[in-house]
Amino acid sequence: MREKVSVVKVGGAIVEDEAQLSQLLKDFSAIPGKKILVHGGGRRATQVASSLGIESKMVNGRRITDSDMLQVVTMVYGGLVNKHVVARLQAIGVNALGLTGADMNVIRAHRRPVVKLSEEQSIDYGFVGDVDEVNGALLRMLLEKDIIPVMAPLTHDGQGNILNTNADTIASETAKALAAFYDVTLIYSFEKKGVLANPTDDDSVIPTITPDSFRQLVAEGTIAGGMIPKLENAFHAIDCGVSRVIITLATAIDGRHGTIIQKENTVC
Repeated sequence: MREKVSVVKVGGAIVEDEAQLSQLLKDFSAIPGKKILVHGGGRRATQVASSLGIESKMVNGRRITDSDMLQVVTMVYGGLVNKHVVARLQAIGVNALGLTGADMNVIRAHRRPVVKLSEEQSIDYGFVGDVDEVNGALLRMLLEKDIIPVMAPLTHDGQGNILNTNADTIASETAKALAAFYDVTLIYSFEKKGVLANPTDDDSVIPTITPDSFRQLVAEGTIAGGMIPKLENAFHAIDCGVSRVIITLATAIDGRHGTIIQKENTVC
């Protein structure tokens, strides 16, 4: 039987709410065995950018990252947010180490190519990275020394460039890399109890989602916006060896609530 590892992703809205963050970190510290925390921080980045007179541009929930915004997200994700979370974990006895993808060359990515929408229109996301490889062996080395990685949503391209990378994707790719060594559970924690059938009813949690039901829910409009790429990352993780994926309330990462993602039979 392989040793268990939990990869927990927490969104920026939770990180920026001290009460919710305190509860999440307490629950995270209580998870038995080895674990990794991946965090966002988009709202803080938007606030800091605004204070510096830098406009935040979003397309389909994705941040356009020009050179000015890259400086902001590097400062906020890799500094303000990451080190705050690390310090809070140290205060409750969790020996955490803050990491970006550039540290130890742990996550290599490439700059997202320009997306052509039509002959006249295209999207250049700027310094946004799509993950090529996560070095699971290096993360395993840290975990075996009882060090808890706290990973910021930043990667690098091996050419000296930091890249802004979606935190859900980093969590999924990290979980997949660790699945070669461990029995991995991936937990996406955010403001709701799970994926909701009715956005206005916090108790309308969909208990399980399969590939077929996912496509149906998207077609119906029940699942939309940022939940679509989150679930796509979840399915891909399951397909690539991760044992369990749960989408749940940030203050219930012990499994009391949540939507369980069931396996899709595709090849990585």
